[in-house]
Amino acid sequence: MKNPPVQVLRLGRVEYRDGLELQRQLQEARRADQVPDTLLLLEHPPVLTLGRGAEETNILTPRAQLAALGVEVFETDRGGDVTYHGPGQIVGYPLLHLGPGRQDVRKYVRAIEELMIRTVADWGLTATRIEQWPGVWVKESRRGGPRKIAALGVHLSRWYTKHGFALNVNTELSHFELIVPCGIREAGVTSMREELQRDVPVAEVEARIAHHFEAVFDCEVTAGPELRRAVSVVVTREDGKVLLLQRTAARGGFWQPVTGKVEPGEMPLQAAQRELREETGFQVEVKPLGYEHAFAYRDLRPPDLIRETAFWARGSGEPQLDSAEHMAFGWFTSEEAREKVPHPGLAKAIASLPLPCGGEGRGEG
Repeated sequence: MKNPPVQVLRLGRVEYRDGLELQRQLQEARRADQVPDTLLLLEHPPVLTLGRGAEETNILTPRAQLAALGVEVFETDRGGDVTYHGPGQIVGYPLLHLGPGRQDVRKYVRAIEELMIRTVADWGLTATRIEQWPGVWVKESRRGGPRKIAALGVHLSRWYTKHGFALNVNTELSHFELIVPCGIREAGVTSMREELQRDVPVAEVEARIAHHFEAVFDCEVTAGPELRRAVSVVVTREDGKVLLLQRTAARGGFWQPVTGKVEPGEMPLQAAQRELREETGFQVEVKPLGYEHAFAYRDLRPPDLIRETAFWARGSGEPQLDSAEHMAFGWFTSEEAREKVPHPGLAKAIASLPLPCGGEGRGEG
């Protein structure tokens, strides 16, 4: 008899704090039988995470320098030491309930390792375990010696799982020099791109992870529901100040840029133009910021998953507010605006703005 079915959600970019919240919401929903077992596949922006057994000295770079590089640091409840997540790396969070007959932590970790081994084998790479070190390794890397290609760090509570694995696909390996990866000084890291000497399509690797998950975990794997689409529009003046709108008390009372949902039949660019006009009265061109992310909207059961695309527009003067949605507005410096908004994705969209002197948005990819 097969294990319970698993839905796979391919989320794209997720801010790390949003990823923690999404895991919490989905795990609580799974405990209440509101969602099936779920595998999240996603990418994080540059971030260092410390597991329960992490040594602070394994972060080799001062915190101020990390902040200047745009690298966040988080302490977590997963196992393991310090690791790095970033673009080009597939992070997988299995949010499962291990029922009777499956309640073996070592067996669960071995299954995740096997999932990684089978996945990279589809590209002709031989990966394996090394008994004294956690993770999945290429024993004879083209970079010399054994090199880790996938890291693992899990958390189980009453046999509900959280956290998971990170597979280096096209990861920027120089970023691992910020730390002692997983606290292992004797060996380094590698990636599929490094071993193959070419880029590997992340979407194809995600598809193979989902394929092998079915056999390794002996379950039916299906695609999860489509994420709802939304947009944010960050408006700036000529002096670089950012427009924020304060929602009414009934809608939370917090400050944010223009936001809204993508209606059926709309493209995100069309939705951004419409929302800007409806919420401010500004009829100016909007441009993409090159930033898109996924997150859980509010704290709902089951979670309401959103994929939001960020845009930018140049405006001036007083916006014409819809009093049913907003009760005030203000123009703020970029730093002030990032501190005021409640969600990391909105702060990152503001950080992606073009410089006040003009030009296109630089984005963060």
